[in-house]
Amino acid sequence: MKKLFRATSIGLFAATSAGAQVQDTIAGKSPLFSGRDAVILAGFTLGAAVAAPLDVHFAELLQKPAAQQNRILGRSATAFELLGVPGTLVVGVGLYIVGRVDGQRRVQDLGLHGTEAVVLSTAMSYGIKLLAGRARPYVDIRKPRNFRLGRGFSGDDYQSFPSGHTTAAFAFASTLSRETQMWWPESRWYVGALAYGGATLVGVSRMYNNLHWASDVLGGAAIGTLLGLKVVKYHHSHPDNRIDRALLKGQLSPPPIPVPLVTLRFR
Repeated sequence: MKKLFRATSIGLFAATSAGAQVQDTIAGKSPLFSGRDAVILAGFTLGAAVAAPLDVHFAELLQKPAAQQNRILGRSATAFELLGVPGTLVVGVGLYIVGRVDGQRRVQDLGLHGTEAVVLSTAMSYGIKLLAGRARPYVDIRKPRNFRLGRGFSGDDYQSFPSGHTTAAFAFASTLSRETQMWWPESRWYVGALAYGGATLVGVSRMYNNLHWASDVLGGAAIGTLLGLKVVKYHHSHPDNRIDRALLKGQLSPPPIPVPLVTLRFR
């Protein structure tokens, strides 16, 4: 389990450090991709490189009778799996509806951009799944390198890479973390840690259920994090884009005090 934590934390560190610097929400247009994105991608690539040779080890570790017969672990895995899909979409759409009904522009931002990031990253990960054709661990837990181009079209058994649930979870986590940092810089120590920590557990739950390899989880985390950050950056550096103009209502104003979102009304 220590090895699993170390490999996963490499990607997680890259993700949490990605939004460390706060930008103005009305900043001028800037390049959508930057050198920092390359650093994030390199961090996830390093994590995947560390995890890949240990795919079988992690899979067998989580499939041991002691782990599989533990009711707490089993129920937690189910809960976190649902949090990834459909949980991220439910929360995103819910936030948008609440913000729209109550006129809270920042809550609308969170919901709309989070949902957009989940949809885009999920679509990308599914396309990669179809092309990569990687067999899931339950097909043969001793063959983690079982890839075949295009085999994903033949069925779910060969759609292991990357993990779609993890992709969705990290897309929402990165969007939530980055959005809140724009008006509450200190939130990266609270919202960011909670969001990325939850997303990591979504990935572990998929491994516990023998549906993904560790490297599938790192791949999904990379896709979700990068796309989530790009969605936020695009919208906030192009405030006149059609999507925001059509779907976001109300004016932005600074929050009165830096306290958790649940106690604020952002009018």
